[in-house]
Amino acid sequence: MCAFHVALRALQRSFILLCMSSNADESVATAVALERRLLQPTVRASPAALDALLDPEFQEIGASGRLWTRGGIIQALTRDQQDIPTPIRDEQMDGRRLTDHLVLLTYVSDESGRRARRTSLWRFDQVAGWRLLHHQGTLIS
Repeated sequence: MCAFHVALRALQRSFILLCMSSNADESVATAVALERRLLQPTVRASPAALDALLDPEFQEIGASGRLWTRGGIIQALTRDQQDIPTPIRDEQMDGRRLTDHLVLLTYVSDESGRRARRTSLWRFDQVAGWRLLHHQGTLIS
C-alpha cells in the first residue's frame, strides 16, 4: 500500500471516530437532559410524562434496596409528589455511550439533604427515542 492510501485510510478513520464521538456526545447530552427532567417535580407528578420517559421494561433498585417496576414507580411518584415542592439536585453528572442504543449516566442526587449515588441506563428506540431502562440509587453515608 502506498503512502497516499495509508494517509487516506488514517484520515477516514479519524473522520469516522470524529463522527462517532459527535453522535456519542449528542446521545449523552440528550440522556443527561432527560435525566434532569425526571428530577423535576412537575415531571415526576405527571403519569403521562413518566410514561413517555420510562422504557416499557424499566426497573429501579431504589436507595432503600427496593425493586421497583415501571407501574409501581409511576404510581408511587405521582401519589407522593405533593410533598416535594423543589427539584432534586444533581451533582457530578457524568455519562458515556456504551453502544449506539445505550447511554450510562452516573451522578449524585441531593433530595433535601438525602444524598445518593445513582446510575441510569438509557435505551434508544427508533419510535420512542431515549427512554430510561434501569435506575439504581445507593445512599451515601
